[in-house]
Amino acid sequence: MTTTSTSIAVFTSDLRLRDNPVLHAAVRSADQVVPLFVVDRRVAAAGFAVPNRVAFLRDCLADLDAGLRERGGRLIVRTGDAVEEIRRVAEEVGAGEVHIAGGVSGFAGRREERLREALGGVGGAALRVHGAVLTAVEPGAVTPSGGSRASGKDHFAVFTPYFRAWQGVAQRRPLAAPRRVRVPSGVRSEAAAVSLSASGSLSPGLPEGGERAGRRRLSAWLRSGLAAYADRQDDLAGDATSRLSPYLHFGCLSPVELVRRARESGGPGADAFVRQLAWRDFHHQVLAARPDASHADYRPRGDRWRSDESAVAAIAAWKAGRTGYPLVDAGMRQLAAEGWMHNRARLLVASFLTKTLYVDWRVGARHFLDLLVDGDVANNQLNWQWVAGTGTDTRPNRILNPLAQARRFDADGAYVRRWLPELADVPAHHIQTPWKLPSPSYPPPIVDLSEAAARFHASRHGG
Repeated sequence: MTTTSTSIAVFTSDLRLRDNPVLHAAVRSADQVVPLFVVDRRVAAAGFAVPNRVAFLRDCLADLDAGLRERGGRLIVRTGDAVEEIRRVAEEVGAGEVHIAGGVSGFAGRREERLREALGGVGGAALRVHGAVLTAVEPGAVTPSGGSRASGKDHFAVFTPYFRAWQGVAQRRPLAAPRRVRVPSGVRSEAAAVSLSASGSLSPGLPEGGERAGRRRLSAWLRSGLAAYADRQDDLAGDATSRLSPYLHFGCLSPVELVRRARESGGPGADAFVRQLAWRDFHHQVLAARPDASHADYRPRGDRWRSDESAVAAIAAWKAGRTGYPLVDAGMRQLAAEGWMHNRARLLVASFLTKTLYVDWRVGARHFLDLLVDGDVANNQLNWQWVAGTGTDTRPNRILNPLAQARRFDADGAYVRRWLPELADVPAHHIQTPWKLPSPSYPPPIVDLSEAAARFHASRHGG
């Protein structure tokens, strides 16, 4: 009598068939595979199941299921506590191995610990955790010379030396998608559309989710956007960035493949793009070493953030894109409309909140996570900390001036006019002097920049 072996491939933030080490290993290790995604109620309870990401996730799961069905399989969806549901499925199918991608957040670490313990009583089911699935270079793969947790040098705290080490890592070759996926018959699955729900409004300009949509965007980017990226990445109106971040966040695209294909293209644009992918890995290795950086200052500065009534009103104006500084407001309105924001605008609006308004970075990080399709803990929280000066920036007190930024990165005002219709007919020189704006429907500046800068420096330095 022939015994059929079964493994489980747990999908988390790796919702793809191509270059997926989790799925690849699960298919190779057993005759049958259960491709499993759990709609984890703990994620929803923690505030991460927001409308924009839920809508994108629905697309991702539908696309993943379609791809698996083309290969003779299907996606199994369950709802509940992820660890309990994985354990339950393992018992139902008699799985010998459970494969899952390693994560860097405290939540992912606790899930792995609980899962290892839960599977210990399931007839010898082994947990296989795979790295370099969510990043191009696995967190911890490079450390400072003589680094260790005891020495306090278990990770790189500055990007430039990290990038030098990162570039020297030999990367694996991307894996092909499996040709066939045999799923055991009779495994119960729920409809993902029923399992996924979130209250609130969707941004009207959300991109389509899923691996196929991501690969179409990647192909177009490599063909017509990559070569000019070094020169145009900060061009706000030109919208010349890749817009691949949502697909990287959900794992629809492999960062290993993106690095390889960019390097194969070559040129300054490819170099600049690869550097941005390395920034993503940099933040993941920081969070892996310091999980509390998701909510606590990485480098405390003794800030006494404003939280009085005037600060509350300023926060509301910032969220609504009504600060009276057009470039700041354009960025915030793009975020509301698309669930995405140009990276240059992200830096500016974050600097405005934390340093010009002197409001806690966690307020801004939470608002971003409420709207961003690509909102991920490592990159969102650590980018916010970088701008706030509580993170890894070597110039923690720099302030981005919204008027200087407008002159440099939106000189003709095209980006502002795209997102602020009330300024559609206003010349650029008026946009860059907002206190003179001839528009009765647009608010005056809510703060004087010189006074705000003085307040920030006095407050941070204990004045």
